[in-house]
Amino acid sequence: MNYEQTLEYLYSRLPIYQNKGVTAYKVDIGNISKASNQLGNPHNKFKSIHVAGTNGKGSVSHMIASILQEAGYKVGLYTSPHLKDFRERIKINGNLISKKEVIDFISNNKIEFEQIKLSFFEFTVALAFDYFHKSKVDIAIIETGLGGRLDSTNIIKPILSIITNIGLDHTNLLGETIEKIAFEKAGIIKINTPVIIGRKQKEIDHVFKNISKERGATTIHSNSFDFALDLKGNYQKENCNTSVTAIREIKKLGWKISDQNIKEGLKNVIKNTKLEGRWQVLNKKPLIICDTAHNKDGLTAVIQQILQINYKKLHIVFGAVNDKNIDELLDLLPKNAKYYFCKPNIPRGLNTNALQKISYKKRIIGDTFSSVKDALEKAKKNANFNDLIFIGGSTFVVSEVL
Repeated sequence: MNYEQTLEYLYSRLPIYQNKGVTAYKVDIGNISKASNQLGNPHNKFKSIHVAGTNGKGSVSHMIASILQEAGYKVGLYTSPHLKDFRERIKINGNLISKKEVIDFISNNKIEFEQIKLSFFEFTVALAFDYFHKSKVDIAIIETGLGGRLDSTNIIKPILSIITNIGLDHTNLLGETIEKIAFEKAGIIKINTPVIIGRKQKEIDHVFKNISKERGATTIHSNSFDFALDLKGNYQKENCNTSVTAIREIKKLGWKISDQNIKEGLKNVIKNTKLEGRWQVLNKKPLIICDTAHNKDGLTAVIQQILQINYKKLHIVFGAVNDKNIDELLDLLPKNAKYYFCKPNIPRGLNTNALQKISYKKRIIGDTFSSVKDALEKAKKNANFNDLIFIGGSTFVVSEVL
Protein backbone atom coordinates (compact mmCIF):
# COMPACT_ATOMS: atom_id res chain seq x y z
CA MET A 1 0.00 0.00 0.00
CA ASN A 2 1.09 3.57 -0.62
CA TYR A 3 0.41 6.35 1.88
CA GLU A 4 -3.00 7.33 0.48
CA GLN A 5 -4.13 3.69 0.44
CA THR A 6 -2.89 3.27 4.00
CA LEU A 7 -4.96 6.21 5.21
CA GLU A 8 -7.96 4.97 3.25
CA TYR A 9 -7.59 1.63 5.01
CA LEU A 10 -7.52 3.31 8.41
CA TYR A 11 -10.51 5.54 7.74
CA SER A 12 -12.75 3.08 5.89
CA ARG A 13 -12.03 -0.19 7.66
CA LEU A 14 -11.81 0.94 11.26
CA PRO A 15 -14.32 2.93 13.33
CA ILE A 16 -13.30 6.46 14.16
CA TYR A 17 -15.04 8.53 16.82
CA GLN A 18 -14.37 11.83 15.08
CA ASN A 19 -16.42 10.65 12.09
CA LYS A 20 -19.03 8.32 13.51
CA GLY A 21 -19.47 9.31 17.13
CA VAL A 22 -20.84 7.01 19.83
CA THR A 23 -20.62 3.78 17.83
CA ALA A 24 -16.82 4.03 17.76
CA TYR A 25 -16.40 4.55 21.52
CA LYS A 26 -14.93 1.58 23.38
CA VAL A 27 -15.91 0.74 26.96
CA ASP A 28 -12.57 -0.74 27.97
CA ILE A 29 -8.87 -0.61 27.06
CA GLY A 30 -8.40 -4.32 26.53
CA ASN A 31 -7.78 -4.04 22.78
CA ILE A 32 -4.94 -1.55 23.02
CA SER A 33 -3.39 -3.61 25.81
CA LYS A 34 -3.41 -6.69 23.55
CA ALA A 35 -1.96 -4.75 20.63
CA SER A 36 0.77 -3.21 22.77
CA ASN A 37 1.64 -6.62 24.16
CA GLN A 38 2.16 -7.89 20.60
CA LEU A 39 4.51 -4.96 20.00
CA GLY A 40 6.50 -5.68 23.16
CA ASN A 41 4.79 -2.98 25.23
CA PRO A 42 6.71 -0.03 23.79
CA HIS A 43 4.85 2.43 26.05
CA ASN A 44 6.81 1.07 29.00
CA LYS A 45 10.13 1.87 27.35
CA PHE A 46 10.04 5.69 27.32
CA LYS A 47 9.19 8.38 29.85
CA SER A 48 5.85 10.13 29.40
CA ILE A 49 3.53 12.88 30.62
CA HIS A 50 -0.23 12.31 30.35
CA VAL A 51 -2.62 15.21 29.67
CA ALA A 52 -6.42 15.14 29.98
CA GLY A 53 -9.13 17.78 30.33
CA THR A 54 -12.13 19.28 28.58
CA ASN A 55 -10.32 22.26 27.06
CA GLY A 56 -6.69 23.24 26.68
CA LYS A 57 -5.09 19.81 26.74
CA GLY A 58 -3.75 20.19 23.20
CA SER A 59 -2.28 23.62 23.89
CA VAL A 60 -0.77 22.49 27.20
CA SER A 61 0.76 19.44 25.52
CA HIS A 62 2.35 21.61 22.84
CA MET A 63 3.63 24.19 25.35
CA ILE A 64 5.30 21.54 27.49
CA ALA A 65 6.80 19.88 24.42
CA SER A 66 8.19 23.23 23.22
CA ILE A 67 9.82 23.96 26.59
CA LEU A 68 11.39 20.50 26.79
CA GLN A 69 12.69 20.89 23.22
CA GLU A 70 14.32 24.18 24.22
CA ALA A 71 15.96 22.30 27.10
CA GLY A 72 17.59 19.98 24.56
CA TYR A 73 15.41 16.90 24.97
CA LYS A 74 14.10 14.68 22.19
CA VAL A 75 10.35 15.03 22.69
CA GLY A 76 7.56 12.89 21.29
CA LEU A 77 4.13 14.50 21.03
CA TYR A 78 0.88 12.61 20.54
CA THR A 79 -2.30 14.68 20.08
CA SER A 80 -5.66 14.41 18.33
CA PRO A 81 -7.52 15.12 16.15
CA HIS A 82 -5.37 16.40 13.30
CA LEU A 83 -6.29 19.45 11.24
CA LYS A 84 -4.64 18.96 7.84
CA ASP A 85 -2.50 15.83 7.88
CA PHE A 86 -2.99 12.59 9.79
CA ARG A 87 0.70 12.69 10.71
CA GLU A 88 0.17 15.81 12.87
CA ARG A 89 -0.96 13.39 15.58
CA ILE A 90 2.55 11.95 15.97
CA LYS A 91 5.55 14.26 16.09
CA ILE A 92 9.08 14.32 17.45
CA ASN A 93 10.55 17.77 18.09
CA GLY A 94 7.89 19.25 15.84
CA ASN A 95 8.61 16.93 12.91
CA LEU A 96 5.76 14.77 11.62
CA ILE A 97 6.15 11.02 11.56
CA SER A 98 7.21 10.03 8.03
CA LYS A 99 4.77 8.53 5.55
CA LYS A 100 7.02 5.49 5.31
CA GLU A 101 6.77 4.89 9.07
CA VAL A 102 2.98 4.98 8.84
CA ILE A 103 2.87 2.68 5.81
CA ASP A 104 5.30 0.15 7.28
CA PHE A 105 3.58 -0.02 10.67
CA ILE A 106 0.12 -0.55 9.19
CA SER A 107 1.39 -3.11 6.67
CA ASN A 108 3.33 -5.06 9.28
CA ASN A 109 0.56 -5.17 11.88
CA LYS A 110 -2.82 -4.92 10.17
CA ILE A 111 -3.55 -8.66 10.00
CA GLU A 112 -2.88 -9.22 13.70
CA PHE A 113 -4.64 -6.01 14.69
CA GLU A 114 -7.70 -6.85 12.58
CA GLN A 115 -8.08 -10.00 14.67
CA ILE A 116 -8.08 -7.85 17.80
CA LYS A 117 -10.56 -5.48 16.08
CA LEU A 118 -8.64 -2.34 16.85
CA SER A 119 -10.40 0.98 16.35
CA PHE A 120 -8.85 3.81 14.36
CA PHE A 121 -7.79 5.57 17.54
CA GLU A 122 -6.29 2.42 19.08
CA PHE A 123 -4.35 1.74 15.88
CA THR A 124 -3.00 5.29 15.96
CA VAL A 125 -2.02 5.11 19.64
CA ALA A 126 -0.17 1.83 19.02
CA LEU A 127 1.66 3.44 16.08
CA ALA A 128 2.67 6.44 18.20
CA PHE A 129 3.96 4.39 21.11
CA ASP A 130 5.93 2.06 18.82
CA TYR A 131 7.41 5.03 16.94
CA PHE A 132 8.43 6.89 20.09
CA HIS A 133 10.15 3.78 21.46
CA LYS A 134 12.02 3.01 18.23
CA SER A 135 13.05 6.66 17.90
CA LYS A 136 14.43 6.63 21.45
CA VAL A 137 12.67 9.80 22.61
CA ASP A 138 13.72 11.19 25.99
CA ILE A 139 10.08 11.80 26.86
CA ALA A 140 6.67 11.84 25.15
CA ILE A 141 3.74 14.14 25.88
CA ILE A 142 0.57 12.10 25.45
CA GLU A 143 -2.82 13.80 25.10
CA THR A 144 -5.93 11.73 25.80
CA GLY A 145 -8.41 11.39 22.98
CA LEU A 146 -11.66 11.22 24.92
CA GLY A 147 -12.16 11.10 28.67
CA GLY A 148 -9.29 9.45 30.49
CA ARG A 149 -10.20 6.31 32.43
CA LEU A 150 -11.13 4.31 29.33
CA ASP A 151 -9.00 6.21 26.83
CA SER A 152 -6.59 4.10 24.78
CA THR A 153 -3.66 6.23 25.93
CA ASN A 154 -4.31 5.24 29.55
CA ILE A 155 -2.00 2.23 29.45
CA ILE A 156 1.04 4.45 29.99
CA LYS A 157 2.78 4.94 33.32
CA PRO A 158 3.68 8.64 33.21
CA ILE A 159 6.05 10.58 35.43
CA LEU A 160 3.35 13.25 35.71
CA SER A 161 -0.38 13.53 35.00
CA ILE A 162 -2.14 16.78 34.08
CA ILE A 163 -5.86 17.60 34.10
CA THR A 164 -6.44 21.02 32.58
CA ASN A 165 -10.08 21.73 33.46
CA ILE A 166 -13.50 20.10 33.42
CA GLY A 167 -16.57 21.23 31.48
CA LEU A 168 -19.69 19.64 30.05
CA ASP A 169 -18.62 18.00 26.79
CA HIS A 170 -19.19 14.52 25.34
CA THR A 171 -21.90 14.07 27.97
CA ASN A 172 -23.42 11.19 25.99
CA LEU A 173 -20.24 9.22 26.67
CA LEU A 174 -18.64 10.62 29.81
CA GLY A 175 -21.68 11.46 31.93
CA GLU A 176 -24.20 14.25 32.18
CA THR A 177 -22.79 15.94 35.28
CA ILE A 178 -19.49 17.70 35.82
CA GLU A 179 -18.74 15.28 38.69
CA LYS A 180 -19.10 12.23 36.42
CA ILE A 181 -16.91 13.80 33.76
CA ALA A 182 -14.30 14.70 36.37
CA PHE A 183 -14.29 11.07 37.52
CA GLU A 184 -13.59 9.89 33.96
CA LYS A 185 -10.79 12.42 33.45
CA ALA A 186 -9.33 11.54 36.85
CA GLY A 187 -8.82 8.02 35.54
CA ILE A 188 -5.37 9.12 34.33
CA ILE A 189 -4.19 9.68 37.92
CA LYS A 190 -1.64 6.95 38.65
CA ILE A 191 -0.31 5.38 41.80
CA ASN A 192 2.37 7.51 43.50
CA THR A 193 2.45 9.88 40.53
CA PRO A 194 1.95 13.65 40.96
CA VAL A 195 -1.00 15.24 39.15
CA ILE A 196 -1.36 18.88 38.11
CA ILE A 197 -4.86 20.35 38.27
CA GLY A 198 -4.97 23.31 35.89
CA ARG A 199 -8.15 24.98 37.12
CA LYS A 200 -9.42 24.78 40.68
CA GLN A 201 -13.16 24.08 40.48
CA LYS A 202 -14.76 23.83 43.90
CA GLU A 203 -17.61 21.59 42.80
CA ILE A 204 -15.26 18.82 41.65
CA ASP A 205 -12.11 19.36 43.69
CA HIS A 206 -13.16 16.51 45.99
CA VAL A 207 -13.19 14.08 43.05
CA PHE A 208 -9.50 14.66 42.34
CA LYS A 209 -8.54 14.72 46.01
CA ASN A 210 -10.30 11.43 46.79
CA ILE A 211 -8.85 9.56 43.82
CA SER A 212 -5.38 11.00 44.44
CA LYS A 213 -5.56 9.94 48.08
CA GLU A 214 -6.59 6.40 47.10
CA ARG A 215 -3.63 6.15 44.73
CA GLY A 216 -1.03 7.93 46.82
CA ALA A 217 -0.73 10.68 44.23
CA THR A 218 0.24 14.23 45.12
CA THR A 219 -2.21 16.87 43.85
CA ILE A 220 -0.69 20.19 42.74
CA HIS A 221 -2.89 23.11 41.74
CA SER A 222 -1.70 25.45 39.02
CA ASN A 223 0.05 28.68 40.00
CA SER A 224 0.14 32.01 38.15
CA PHE A 225 3.16 33.07 36.10
CA ASP A 226 4.06 35.96 33.85
CA PHE A 227 5.58 34.71 30.61
CA ALA A 228 5.22 36.03 27.06
CA LEU A 229 3.45 33.58 24.77
CA ASP A 230 3.23 33.33 20.97
CA LEU A 231 -0.28 31.86 21.19
CA LYS A 232 -2.58 34.89 21.25
CA GLY A 233 -5.87 33.53 22.57
CA ASN A 234 -6.68 35.09 25.94
CA TYR A 235 -7.62 31.64 27.22
CA GLN A 236 -4.00 30.55 26.73
CA LYS A 237 -3.03 32.34 29.96
CA GLU A 238 -4.59 29.52 31.99
CA ASN A 239 -2.94 26.91 29.77
CA CYS A 240 0.39 28.67 30.18
CA ASN A 241 0.06 28.62 33.98
CA THR A 242 -0.76 24.90 33.88
CA SER A 243 2.21 24.18 31.64
CA VAL A 244 4.74 26.10 33.75
CA THR A 245 3.41 24.50 36.94
CA ALA A 246 3.93 21.12 35.29
CA ILE A 247 7.46 22.04 34.18
CA ARG A 248 8.36 23.13 37.71
CA GLU A 249 7.20 19.74 38.97
CA ILE A 250 9.18 17.94 36.25
CA LYS A 251 12.31 19.82 37.36
CA LYS A 252 11.82 18.41 40.86
CA LEU A 253 12.07 14.94 39.29
CA GLY A 254 15.58 15.71 38.06
CA TRP A 255 15.00 17.06 34.56
CA LYS A 256 17.33 19.91 33.57
CA ILE A 257 15.16 22.85 32.50
CA SER A 258 16.18 26.47 32.98
CA ASP A 259 13.96 29.54 33.26
CA GLN A 260 15.40 30.61 29.91
CA ASN A 261 14.22 27.31 28.41
CA ILE A 262 10.73 28.04 29.74
CA LYS A 263 10.79 31.58 28.37
CA GLU A 264 11.99 30.54 24.90
CA GLY A 265 9.71 27.52 24.82
CA LEU A 266 6.60 29.61 25.44
CA LYS A 267 7.66 32.25 22.90
CA ASN A 268 8.17 29.59 20.22
CA VAL A 269 5.35 27.07 20.65
CA ILE A 270 4.18 27.43 17.05
CA LYS A 271 7.70 27.34 15.61
CA ASN A 272 8.80 24.36 17.72
CA THR A 273 5.66 22.22 17.53
CA LYS A 274 3.72 23.50 14.47
CA LEU A 275 0.54 23.98 16.51
CA GLU A 276 -2.35 25.46 14.50
CA GLY A 277 -6.00 26.41 14.89
CA ARG A 278 -5.80 28.27 18.21
CA TRP A 279 -6.84 31.90 17.71
CA GLN A 280 -5.01 31.73 14.41
CA VAL A 281 -4.95 34.90 12.33
CA LEU A 282 -5.33 34.03 8.64
CA ASN A 283 -5.60 37.56 7.25
CA LYS A 284 -5.25 41.16 8.46
CA LYS A 285 -7.63 43.19 6.23
CA PRO A 286 -10.27 42.04 6.66
CA LEU A 287 -9.19 40.40 9.89
CA ILE A 288 -9.85 36.64 9.61
CA ILE A 289 -9.47 34.46 12.70
CA CYS A 290 -10.17 30.77 13.22
CA ASP A 291 -10.31 28.78 16.44
CA THR A 292 -11.09 25.14 17.19
CA ALA A 293 -13.20 25.90 20.30
CA HIS A 294 -16.26 23.66 20.08
CA ASN A 295 -17.90 23.47 23.50
CA LYS A 296 -19.46 25.93 25.94
CA ASP A 297 -16.33 26.75 27.96
CA GLY A 298 -14.08 27.05 24.93
CA LEU A 299 -16.46 29.07 22.77
CA THR A 300 -17.33 31.40 25.66
CA ALA A 301 -13.68 32.47 25.95
CA VAL A 302 -13.34 32.94 22.20
CA ILE A 303 -16.51 35.03 21.85
CA GLN A 304 -15.42 37.23 24.76
CA GLN A 305 -12.16 37.96 22.96
CA ILE A 306 -13.94 38.63 19.66
CA LEU A 307 -16.13 41.24 21.33
CA GLN A 308 -13.03 43.07 22.57
CA ILE A 309 -11.84 43.70 19.00
CA ASN A 310 -12.59 46.97 17.23
CA TYR A 311 -14.29 45.99 13.97
CA LYS A 312 -17.00 47.52 11.77
CA LYS A 313 -19.04 44.38 11.08
CA LEU A 314 -18.76 40.81 12.31
CA HIS A 315 -19.07 37.84 9.94
CA ILE A 316 -19.18 34.33 11.42
CA VAL A 317 -18.60 31.17 9.40
CA PHE A 318 -20.14 28.54 11.65
CA GLY A 319 -20.60 24.79 11.55
CA ALA A 320 -20.99 22.07 14.15
CA VAL A 321 -21.29 18.33 14.66
CA ASN A 322 -24.62 16.70 15.41
CA ASP A 323 -23.80 15.28 18.85
CA LYS A 324 -23.07 18.65 20.45
CA ASN A 325 -25.56 20.65 22.51
CA ILE A 326 -26.12 23.10 19.67
CA ASP A 327 -28.65 25.20 21.61
CA GLU A 328 -26.02 25.81 24.29
CA LEU A 329 -23.45 26.90 21.69
CA LEU A 330 -25.86 29.17 19.82
CA ASP A 331 -26.81 30.93 23.06
CA LEU A 332 -23.21 32.16 23.23
CA LEU A 333 -23.13 33.74 19.78
CA PRO A 334 -23.66 37.48 19.22
CA LYS A 335 -26.93 38.37 17.49
CA ASN A 336 -25.56 41.37 15.56
CA ALA A 337 -23.39 39.36 13.17
CA LYS A 338 -23.82 38.04 9.64
CA TYR A 339 -23.78 34.23 9.70
CA TYR A 340 -22.64 31.74 7.08
CA PHE A 341 -23.80 28.27 8.08
CA CYS A 342 -21.83 25.28 6.79
CA LYS A 343 -21.48 21.56 7.43
CA PRO A 344 -18.06 20.04 8.11
CA ASN A 345 -17.39 17.28 5.60
CA ILE A 346 -17.76 14.32 7.96
CA PRO A 347 -20.75 12.04 8.70
CA ARG A 348 -21.18 13.69 12.12
CA GLY A 349 -21.54 17.13 10.55
CA LEU A 350 -24.77 18.94 11.47
CA ASN A 351 -27.04 19.57 8.47
CA THR A 352 -27.00 23.26 7.52
CA ASN A 353 -30.78 23.52 7.15
CA ALA A 354 -31.25 22.12 10.65
CA LEU A 355 -28.59 24.50 11.98
CA GLN A 356 -30.22 27.47 10.26
CA LYS A 357 -33.65 26.54 11.61
CA ILE A 358 -32.45 26.25 15.21
CA SER A 359 -30.44 29.48 14.86
CA TYR A 360 -33.41 31.42 13.51
CA LYS A 361 -35.40 30.63 16.67
CA LYS A 362 -32.61 32.32 18.63
CA ARG A 363 -32.62 35.39 16.35
CA ILE A 364 -29.34 34.36 14.73
CA ILE A 365 -29.78 34.96 11.02
CA GLY A 366 -27.64 33.60 8.23
CA ASP A 367 -27.46 31.78 4.90
CA THR A 368 -26.57 28.14 4.29
CA PHE A 369 -23.71 26.93 2.12
CA SER A 370 -22.86 23.56 0.64
CA SER A 371 -19.30 23.62 1.97
CA VAL A 372 -17.04 25.38 4.44
CA LYS A 373 -15.03 26.72 1.52
CA ASP A 374 -18.09 28.29 -0.12
CA ALA A 375 -19.18 29.85 3.18
CA LEU A 376 -15.79 31.46 3.72
CA GLU A 377 -15.57 32.72 0.14
CA LYS A 378 -18.94 34.42 0.50
CA ALA A 379 -17.89 35.97 3.82
CA LYS A 380 -14.72 37.32 2.19
CA LYS A 381 -16.75 38.75 -0.68
CA ASN A 382 -19.12 40.51 1.72
CA ALA A 383 -16.52 41.79 4.18
CA ASN A 384 -14.91 45.21 4.06
CA PHE A 385 -11.32 45.93 5.14
CA ASN A 386 -12.40 46.95 8.65
CA ASP A 387 -14.61 43.90 9.24
CA LEU A 388 -13.87 40.72 11.20
CA ILE A 389 -14.49 37.21 9.91
CA PHE A 390 -14.48 34.45 12.51
CA ILE A 391 -14.43 30.77 11.54
CA GLY A 392 -15.37 28.16 14.13
CA GLY A 393 -17.91 26.00 15.91
CA SER A 394 -16.06 22.76 15.21
CA THR A 395 -12.50 21.50 14.90
CA PHE A 396 -13.52 20.07 11.53
CA VAL A 397 -14.67 23.44 10.18
CA VAL A 398 -11.26 24.91 11.03
CA SER A 399 -9.58 21.85 9.56
CA GLU A 400 -11.19 22.45 6.17
CA VAL A 401 -10.17 26.12 6.18
CA LEU A 402 -6.55 25.32 6.98
